[in-house]
Amino acid sequence: MGQSAREEPKWRRRAESRPDEILDAALVSFEKDGFDAARVEDVAKKAKLSKAGVYLYFDSKDAILRGLIEREVAPVARNLRAVAEAGMDDPAGALQRVAAAFTALANDKRKLAVPRIVLSVAARYPDIAHYYRENVLEQGLGAIVALIEAGVAKGVFRPCDPGIAARMLFGPIFVHGLYTHFLHGDPGPLSPAERVEAHTDILLKGLLASR
Repeated sequence: MGQSAREEPKWRRRAESRPDEILDAALVSFEKDGFDAARVEDVAKKAKLSKAGVYLYFDSKDAILRGLIEREVAPVARNLRAVAEAGMDDPAGALQRVAAAFTALANDKRKLAVPRIVLSVAARYPDIAHYYRENVLEQGLGAIVALIEAGVAKGVFRPCDPGIAARMLFGPIFVHGLYTHFLHGDPGPLSPAERVEAHTDILLKGLLASR
């Protein structure tokens, strides 16, 4: 008796999910053992695949890390760019929304794990560092620079170096995430929303043009 469409073979049903299964397994291995020490064999075992099965989807361990960057954090950078580009008419409000979106990323230990892994290997793997910079950092920073430039042009923000201002937005939020999630530091009494408000209040008071 033939197999119906509803009884499609398990291997075929799961084929589209296999890259995600590999990436999930890789994230566990890279966090536990470190990127250098983790082996493709270990990733394959956790993903319940053969080593050859992993190579059907990713041709190297570097490619797996690039896949994690693309899945976990590149969409966040693109979202930040979209928020910034949509807020050119209200630069101060858009800056607060960007800070809130980036704070949400920094509060997500899983997503923050990928930048931490990249930072740990960037000096030894310049291609990965370049990929992360081009597909994540430059996407987010470039959008915020443009937003600040628009605010200066409108007279909402005082004249400043927009690149420095953009880094002043992102840097403290990112460091806070690393401090609390991976260095086990005290997150302090403020909720994420309160931290966004406090951070943008301090930043905007430095940016806002005098009236």
